[in-house]
Amino acid sequence: MAKTNQPVEKVHTHTGGQASHVSAHEELRRTVLTCLLWENTFYEGGDSIAKRIAALIPKCETKFVCALAIEARSRMQLRHAPLWLMRCAIQEYSKNPNRHKNPKTGSQLREALAEIIQRPDEMTEFLSLYWKDKRQPLAACVKKGLADAFGRFNAYSLAKYNQMDKAVKLRDVLFLTHPKPDGQKGQPELWKKLVDKTLESPDTWEVALSSGVDKCATFTRLLKDGKLGGLATLRNLRNMVESGVDEDLIRERLKAGCERALPFRFITAAKVVPQLEDAIESAMFAAAKDLEKLFGSTGLLIDVSGSMVCGLHGEYGTRNDYTNRIDVATGLAILVREKCEKVKIATFSTRVVELPIRRGFALRDAITNSQEHRDTFLKGALELLRSSSWQNLDRIIVITDEQSQDGCATAWTPNSYIVNVASYVQGVGYEKGWTHINGWSERVLDYIQFLEETKG
Repeated sequence: MAKTNQPVEKVHTHTGGQASHVSAHEELRRTVLTCLLWENTFYEGGDSIAKRIAALIPKCETKFVCALAIEARSRMQLRHAPLWLMRCAIQEYSKNPNRHKNPKTGSQLREALAEIIQRPDEMTEFLSLYWKDKRQPLAACVKKGLADAFGRFNAYSLAKYNQMDKAVKLRDVLFLTHPKPDGQKGQPELWKKLVDKTLESPDTWEVALSSGVDKCATFTRLLKDGKLGGLATLRNLRNMVESGVDEDLIRERLKAGCERALPFRFITAAKVVPQLEDAIESAMFAAAKDLEKLFGSTGLLIDVSGSMVCGLHGEYGTRNDYTNRIDVATGLAILVREKCEKVKIATFSTRVVELPIRRGFALRDAITNSQEHRDTFLKGALELLRSSSWQNLDRIIVITDEQSQDGCATAWTPNSYIVNVASYVQGVGYEKGWTHINGWSERVLDYIQFLEETKG
C-alpha cells in the first residue's frame, strides 16, 4: 500500500526562493487586494490571475468572499477585481442544485453585490463580466442586488454613465432587474427618460470634451465652476497644460485637495507634468495630513528589485505616464514617512542601501535612484539590518512584491509587517513573527494602526 503521509511539497517564488504555504482564503486575499484585473504583471499574465481567482472561489466560504469583495472596493478602491470576485462567487452558487434550501447565501451575495456597486457603470460592467463566457439568465441574487444598487443613483450620475455606445447599457439593467422606483425621489420620470433615451447630458469634462468644444475653454470653465474632481484633475493635468489652461488656476484646484486618489496617483501625475510637481506634492501632503501618528521608531524597507520596476501592466515603460510597482511602493513610503514619529528608511535589491530621511518627492527620488534594480534578496537584507541600528526598533514595515530569492528572515521587532503590492500566487511574507498585509492604498496604514491599538 502506498504511503499517505507524504512530505509537504515545497512551493517557490518566481525567482526560485522558498515561499510559504497559505490557505485558499489567504491566497485569494493576496491575489484580489493587489489586482488590477486582466492586467499583465512581470511574472504572470492577467488572464491567469483572473482564472486563479475563479478557481479559488469554491474553496472559500461565501461569507468570506463577500467580505473580501466589499473590502477590495470600499477600502482598497479597486473596481474590476471585486466585480469579478462577485461574478465568480455567484456563478459557483448557481451551480448548486440545492441552493434554494439555503436562501441566506443568496441574500449574502445580493447584499454584497449591491454594496460594491458605487457607480452606475459598474452595473453594466458586472453584466458584461457575467456574460463573459456566454449569455445566460440572471440569478435571482443578481437581479435583486443590481435593483438595490440602481435605486441609489440620481439623475446626474445616471446621465454621466449612460454610455449608449456600450454593448450593455443602463436601460438594459433597468429592463432586466425591474427595480421599484421611488416616487418621492422622482424616479419614475427619471427612469422613463433613461428608457426613452431622452436623459439630459450632464455637465462633465468627458461630455464637454467629446462635444468638440475648445479644450482650454472647457477645462477653464469646469475648474472655475468647481466641477472637476480631484482624481479627474490629476488624470487630466497633461491635457490641461497642453491645451493652455492657466497654470495658476490648476494650482488653485490642486490646493483644494484630491479626494479618493491613491498615493501613487500623485507620483504618476508629477511624471506627466513636472512643472507642477510642487503643487502636486502639496496636494499629496494635504491628503496625508489627517493620518494618525504611529508612535515610536519605525524601520521602512522598500523592494527596488527588477520586478518592481516592471509596470502595473506587466511591461517595462519609458512613457511619462508609465506607472510601476516602485511608484506604488514609494507612494506608500511617503505616507509612512509622514505618519511615523521616528523612522529609518532603506532599500533592498542585490544589496541594502540606507537612505536619508527625506519627505515627499525627494524621498521618491532617493528610493528610485538608490541602487540598480536587479535581484531580490530580502532575507539577507533583513539579517544585515538586524545587526545594525535597526535592532531595537518598535516596528519594521517591508514593502515588496514578495518574489525574494532567499526567502524571508524571522521577525525581531515587536510589530513586523510585510506589505505585498503584487498579486503573485506565492510569497514569502508568512514567516514567524510577520503580519502579512495586501494592498497599496493608505488603508494599509489604517490597518497597522488598528492592529497596534487593539494589541495594546
